[in-house]
Amino acid sequence: MARIRVHITSVLALTLGTALTVTGCGSENTPSSSSSEAKPGGRNEDAPVVVATTSWEGAFAKAAGAKDVKVIVPESVQHAPDYDPKPSDLAAVAGADFVLYAPFEPYAAKFKEAAGSKAELVEVDLDNDADKAKAEVTRLGKMFGTEEAAAKWITSFDTEYATLQTDLKAAWPDGKAPTAVAQVFSTWSAKMAGANLVGTYGPEAVTAKRLSDLSKKKPQLVLDNVHMTTGKVLPDSGARQVEIVNYPAKDLDLLAVYKNAATAVEKAMTAS
Repeated sequence: MARIRVHITSVLALTLGTALTVTGCGSENTPSSSSSEAKPGGRNEDAPVVVATTSWEGAFAKAAGAKDVKVIVPESVQHAPDYDPKPSDLAAVAGADFVLYAPFEPYAAKFKEAAGSKAELVEVDLDNDADKAKAEVTRLGKMFGTEEAAAKWITSFDTEYATLQTDLKAAWPDGKAPTAVAQVFSTWSAKMAGANLVGTYGPEAVTAKRLSDLSKKKPQLVLDNVHMTTGKVLPDSGARQVEIVNYPAKDLDLLAVYKNAATAVEKAMTAS
């Protein structure tokens, strides 16, 4: 995803020197610690402890086989890069083996620095394109030592994804692939639906000329990104807008993201 300028508040700066104290004392707001014991060297090799900045990274970790996953940014925060970490967030990484983050979340390095963690910082490619997602799950599985669990998830994913594609194709209007434009971080949903992608927009502000160009392509669907939406994209084009959700829910079920997107796209295609 695109790099987004993030302002870390003065609260974070003040907490950098105190996070270790918070970690040592604990509090009601401090995330629960892992039940697994760290082996010499700091790595829980049998059950790695993973701290993920958002549910998106967390879902990739869970798909890859990690069982002890803590998520920093609450699900209620729609735009994760705007989140201001709390002292308890910084303390959460103290016992982690891996800290997963995206390149547009520069505060991830601050987590490790503040808590004095020896965790390995892992940059995750947050892209729900099916092939890229599977590659990332495989990579994380090798890193965690959970390759078997990751492979099992990918097998399940392939089966479910193929079913979703079949169902979406059956819902094509008049039996023809729909034309679509998509926000750049929602193009994966067009691929899943078998849509003919005729244009993209974002993440920067969409100009009037760009809107005009997209409208001329007469798309049937507009696949928007709910996390960066600016409202109705092509209000006078007749295209049906679908809000695509990239971030998994609190249960960190990555597959549910695809199921929910497929349901929303199918509903738009079959609407009278």
